[in-house]
Amino acid sequence: MSLSRAFSEKSFGELPGWGEDDHLLAFDAFRRSAFHILTKPYRSGALGVDYNGFADAYAEARTVSPANRVEARSFFERHFVPARIDAEDGGPGLVTGFYEPKVEASPVRTRRFSVPLLARPADLVDVDDGNRPSGLDPYLAFARAAPNGPVEYFDRGEIERGALAGKGLEIAWLADKVDAFFIHVQGAARLNMTDGRLRRITYAAKSGQRFTGPGKILSEEGEIPLEKVTMQSIRAWFKAHPERLDEILWRNRSYIFFREMGVDDPDLGPIAAAKVPLTPGRSIAVDRLLHTFGTPFHIDAPSLTAFDGKPFRRLMIAQDTGSAINGPARGDLFAGSGDAAGEIAGVVRNAADFYALIPRSLVSGAGR
Repeated sequence: MSLSRAFSEKSFGELPGWGEDDHLLAFDAFRRSAFHILTKPYRSGALGVDYNGFADAYAEARTVSPANRVEARSFFERHFVPARIDAEDGGPGLVTGFYEPKVEASPVRTRRFSVPLLARPADLVDVDDGNRPSGLDPYLAFARAAPNGPVEYFDRGEIERGALAGKGLEIAWLADKVDAFFIHVQGAARLNMTDGRLRRITYAAKSGQRFTGPGKILSEEGEIPLEKVTMQSIRAWFKAHPERLDEILWRNRSYIFFREMGVDDPDLGPIAAAKVPLTPGRSIAVDRLLHTFGTPFHIDAPSLTAFDGKPFRRLMIAQDTGSAINGPARGDLFAGSGDAAGEIAGVVRNAADFYALIPRSLVSGAGR
């Protein structure tokens, strides 16, 4: 596999803000992936960043602890070569934000807590080219087991109308359907249980249908101008139009199922697609079909100031993915957990330049 022509080699001196960033925070995130791959290697992305090229960097990351940001920056400069990667139209890329909500929940259904979060059903099966029956939408990666082969699974509207009732799948119960929906969007949550426990849930599977965001629907219907679509504006619209809540939400047919996880380190996020805890402000979700988990990305988004009041120019580590994250220069920045992180994540929708850090062994002519 060779590197895609989408990559345009640069020098570290050409990366805006490279010298001012705190690479020690990015190193800590990278190091978590370095230990995980001892259990299971990551799959190489279609753009040609071969997982095996990370071997030297991962080996060193497991044995060193940089004393400061200068040593951490030197580590990345020693092992990698930066390369700009453009969006498919040749322009800048796009970053959005995600976070881990914290909500109150009940272990049992009550009059107040009546909205369930569900575990993966027993009849939900993975499908691929090896077991996909003729006529089943090629997009579907999940389906429902049936006597004559997998069929499309129940969608959001069917499930919320009771298609899975009585199967004992309820992990917890929430008081608000909009809270539940945004937990589906984020793929994880911390639950402050009414019995005093703290629980964490994370993505387990989905019904399989395509994701259709309410912001896109409301923009197309002229309810919210596209440039003003944020999580906050969507929530405000739902609050003002409760009679249309199901109508809008059910047009997003995709439904998410969860599994319970421990909260080992409250400063870190949930374990995501790359099988390591997400690091607030340093983990990024990317298109996993194109990119390789563990790849460092320097993101230059000068119009984004929501994180710390300064133009966003940071080294991030690819450690998650999402159904709405499509394309080579598209990323979702993990903002952290709780309401403050939600306020940041909810307003992030900014143009950004993406610079992938490519292992030197994969770059023709790159010296050490």
